[in-house]
Amino acid sequence: MSVRVDVEELEHNMAKLTVTADPEDFDKAITYAYKKVKNQLSVPGFRRGKVPQAMIEKMYGPEMFYEDAANYLVPQAYDDAVGQLKDIIITSQPEITLEQIAKGKDFIFTAKVATKPEAQLGQYTEIEVEEEPIEVTDEEVDQKIEAEQKKNARQVKVDRPAQEGDTVVIDYVGTVDGEEFVGGSAENYSLELGSKTFIPGFEDQLVGVSAGDEKEVNVKFPEDYNAKDLAGQDAVFKVTVHEVQEKQLPEINDEFAQEVSEFDTLDEYKADVEKTIRDQKEKAALSARQQAVVDKIVENAEIDIPEPMVDTQARQMIDGYARQLQYSGLSLQQYYQFSGLTEDDLLEQMKPQALKNIQSRLVLEAVAKAENLEATEEETTAEIQKMADQYNMELEKVRDMLTETEIDMINSDISSNKALDFVTNRAVVVPKKPEEEPAADAQEADAQEAADAPAEDKTEE
Repeated sequence: MSVRVDVEELEHNMAKLTVTADPEDFDKAITYAYKKVKNQLSVPGFRRGKVPQAMIEKMYGPEMFYEDAANYLVPQAYDDAVGQLKDIIITSQPEITLEQIAKGKDFIFTAKVATKPEAQLGQYTEIEVEEEPIEVTDEEVDQKIEAEQKKNARQVKVDRPAQEGDTVVIDYVGTVDGEEFVGGSAENYSLELGSKTFIPGFEDQLVGVSAGDEKEVNVKFPEDYNAKDLAGQDAVFKVTVHEVQEKQLPEINDEFAQEVSEFDTLDEYKADVEKTIRDQKEKAALSARQQAVVDKIVENAEIDIPEPMVDTQARQMIDGYARQLQYSGLSLQQYYQFSGLTEDDLLEQMKPQALKNIQSRLVLEAVAKAENLEATEEETTAEIQKMADQYNMELEKVRDMLTETEIDMINSDISSNKALDFVTNRAVVVPKKPEEEPAADAQEADAQEAADAPAEDKTEE
């Protein structure tokens, strides 16, 4: 394919590409369009699918193939044109406009695209960030250990009425207007009272039951219940109680520490829990510090980000979210139904974070460039090795599969991470200032103003 491209730079890091393909390329595209539909064409004197292309064009004009031909040719010509560009990076989907389409002539279209902007850095070292000192309290350690204690609780059968927090083993059959409904019955179901896993009111009515009891539970399905045919309906559940079980917690001592950890004593276990909590807080503090530093660098920089670039980033985020939903067994369309959102709604919700992601990336790339922070061959190889380990493949096989663009992205990620470390290590951390309370004289002034204000007229007209 012979393609020529002219670039016109527009405002706000936009560009217009004028792409021209030779007449021969368009003729081939018309032939493709003809072959696509020839089996559907019927002309007297010819078997279906055997009507010559020239005859069809003579009878109906070649224009009947133009749309399919353009749809076939534009993506190829556009990719070819972009491949010729050396000085700009496209960051959005193209907005295509056909300029000339006629058999025997050049095929010409324009593509309006966003191009990657460069951040003009302001101050990016000695950025001041406020942080609170990291502390781990005895209460936090105790809460962590108590959570582990609850995870190791035993359910023990008891001969007494059920209390909140107990588990009851039950059979139940639910009916609406005397008719059983799908999903409304179960046998030997273990239900923790107070867990709020059932319809509101169901668990409350089982407090006080004993093994062997039969009870009728009356509830009303919530108006927003997922099953629309049950939403807002009154229901009756016939419940048979088989067992009442109480949760028995293990004693927190050396033996408990040995069961739930690798340590021999409770003191050693507590010290490890304290260290784990501290490590988590330090990791969270570092992440917050990094974000605060980058946010300030973005604030100090000048970046003209084209709107289509933000749209493209937001759509990529939606694609990632759709993949996450698939892991949960949901489709994006189901999510739209459940949430009441539309695709446009979700796109608008994603845009602020998309813009922030772009800004952060651009300033870090600019810092990496300014400080000459590049990926070494060893670092690139190490990243490819991680990919190889993840997919249980040989390093060289993974390297051979990667395109030049993908290798560039790996190197860009490495240099951006170096830039993040660079600016974070050179940040100035200061104690977080306590929130100021209103001055006493200001409070007195507010009180006096309220006292002097005219009383509200409550007289009925």
